Amino acid sequence: MVEVARTAYRTCPLCEAACGLELTVTGDSVTAARGDREHVFSHGFICPKGATFGRLADDPDRLRRPLIRRDGRHREATWDEAFAAVEAGLRPVVETYGPQAVAAYLGNPNVHTMAGGLYVTPLLKALGTRNVFTASTVDQMPKHVSCGYLFGSPLAIPVPDLDRTDLLLVLGANPWESNGSLATAADFPGRLRAIQARGGRFVVVDPRRTRTAEHADEHVFIRPGTDAFLLFGIVHTLLAEELANLGRLTPYVVGLDEVRGLAAAFPPERVAAACDIPAERIRGLARELAAAPTAAVYGRIGTCTVEFGTLTSWLVDVINVLTGNLDRPGGVMFPLAAHLRPHPAPGGRGFTTGRWRSRVRGLPEVKGELPVATLADEIETPGEGQVRAFLTVAGNPVLSAPNSGRLDRALAGLDFMVSVDPYLNETTRHADVILPPLDATRKGHYDFSFLSLAVRNFAAYSPPVLPPDPGGMDEVDILARLILIATGRGAGADPAVVHEHLLHEALRRAVGDRAAELRDRVSGAGPAERLLDVALRTGAYGDGFGAVPDGLSLDRLLAAPHGIDLGPLRPRIPEVLRTPSGRIELCAPALADEAGRLRAALDRPRPGLVLIGRRHLRSNNSWMHNEPALVKGRDRCTLQVHPDDADRLTLSDGLPAVVTARAGTVVAPVEVTDRVMPGVVSLPHGWGHDLPGVRLAVAAAHPGVNSNILTDELVIDPLSGNAVLNGIPVEVKPA
Repeated sequence: MVEVARTAYRTCPLCEAACGLELTVTGDSVTAARGDREHVFSHGFICPKGATFGRLADDPDRLRRPLIRRDGRHREATWDEAFAAVEAGLRPVVETYGPQAVAAYLGNPNVHTMAGGLYVTPLLKALGTRNVFTASTVDQMPKHVSCGYLFGSPLAIPVPDLDRTDLLLVLGANPWESNGSLATAADFPGRLRAIQARGGRFVVVDPRRTRTAEHADEHVFIRPGTDAFLLFGIVHTLLAEELANLGRLTPYVVGLDEVRGLAAAFPPERVAAACDIPAERIRGLARELAAAPTAAVYGRIGTCTVEFGTLTSWLVDVINVLTGNLDRPGGVMFPLAAHLRPHPAPGGRGFTTGRWRSRVRGLPEVKGELPVATLADEIETPGEGQVRAFLTVAGNPVLSAPNSGRLDRALAGLDFMVSVDPYLNETTRHADVILPPLDATRKGHYDFSFLSLAVRNFAAYSPPVLPPDPGGMDEVDILARLILIATGRGAGADPAVVHEHLLHEALRRAVGDRAAELRDRVSGAGPAERLLDVALRTGAYGDGFGAVPDGLSLDRLLAAPHGIDLGPLRPRIPEVLRTPSGRIELCAPALADEAGRLRAALDRPRPGLVLIGRRHLRSNNSWMHNEPALVKGRDRCTLQVHPDDADRLTLSDGLPAVVTARAGTVVAPVEVTDRVMPGVVSLPHGWGHDLPGVRLAVAAAHPGVNSNILTDELVIDPLSGNAVLNGIPVEVKPA
């Protein structure tokens, strides 16, 4: 019998762009994927990753059943056996050493699932540990901290209004290949081309000539890690030449005089040598930003994963404020996602860090977590509070954390480890129990994180494309059962208890005393969907459980498979501000102190060669290297070296080179290219698939080298705890 194909629609969960997919489903498999041309946000755009959606779900190496390590080998087990093993391994550690003996690590894919957005926080609360680590401190934490100080909330992140801006300055970002980050913008390349088509410009500042830089109106090379010098030079020019114009922001800004005083130490002539950009070009950028009808400055991972990441992220928005482009159409604006509610009035408790500190190095807590750069310290160092048990949820820190070779060795010494993960990878090979969730075709999808960062307000929910695997388990049930174990209620307890408790709490927070009354009016086929329905109906555009007849609900999103457009971004100041003053606090004391450290760094000697990372369109960190279509072609894991440096170091294109840093050494093939500036070498991140005990057949055939063997866990951005992954001093020689 010939199976009849059908069409289904789904949001792609493989990066931050939130593109709509049109899927062909034949039997129990997704047989094709293309862009959804009717999608309200992506309009048919698709990248190579999205085109492999079905094949990623059908990956033969993907785990469908739990694994338990017995006699040194991982063997398939039943779900009851797996949770019993978790209870037997975790509870004795907690009962003997206390909850601080447990650590948790959350990886990047958590923000791509509904379970990650709804159940991970309750799980961490149930564990009761302060030893929480996430991928944020190898990525974006500086932006959270700078926005926390400026606006009072680390989640109040303004995004560039790409569809209306006249001038976009891009620093340390390569959205032509990454599809954008901390700025959800389906078809980012198309939006950049549209800026040019309407007579605007975009300028890229980057130590590599990336694909984004190739398409830009101008590419400015910059010495890695020196963006703060450039940006302070721009701030100096705006203020010294009286180009600043805050516009309607004027009554909402405090601290301008303090910024003026700090900027006095960074005239373009003083910073030019540090960042390798001529003083006149620095002044020119400032004048162009001030003169443009609208302008936006956007910085991303290259501005975060550096020693002065928080200061750099702060200066990006200081410039947006000084030019009057914050919270302005065509500038940078604050999205308002459908599951969130606007604040009734400005003001709040503000933002603080250091509510607790790490045991070994005394590093401050930021946003409820500790820097992953100190995770190995906490596992290796004996004494009260030593980490002995470890939980990972969708993370691979053995490839993503700084000095990952040390962390790899540390994980081998744990008393117990459990991982919620679909793969036996470089990190989960250390786990005693692996709990694999259902694949993306078999669960619903709503972007709790990325809709809060979208360059246009919209909402979309995707129901499961395929029925559940009868022998599998949804991630919400996995996390609920872990919550029950962590709270001492046992491996055999019913996860429905957790689901109902979370639903009751969501209703109580949203509607107060009406929670019981409205419980039966909540829609949704599963626990995550019911929580989403509550959030939508009580959110910014919600139906208020009938009070607003044309408002949003889960049922309304289900009836709109291509999404619902909620319009362009709208001004949100002062409502969005959660600072104690209810205003933009432009110069927090911690940032002023850090500016003093930056001033002292102007006179540091310059290292010889420095290492930076890079992105590729067919890759997303470490978790897409097991799909043949995404790794085919020439070797992408090469050491890019400028021709002048290759000649000086007698390096030859295609031959291996030895790269050495304080933390370790790798060997990689050389790619001689003028894409990198002199004095800079580049390795992509997320590779190194050659460790024993891993079940990733395709990735193992294309292993590459792990660039994080070279990155140094002892060097961090002090305000955020973020790892420094760019500007690493290295020595390079022929192998």
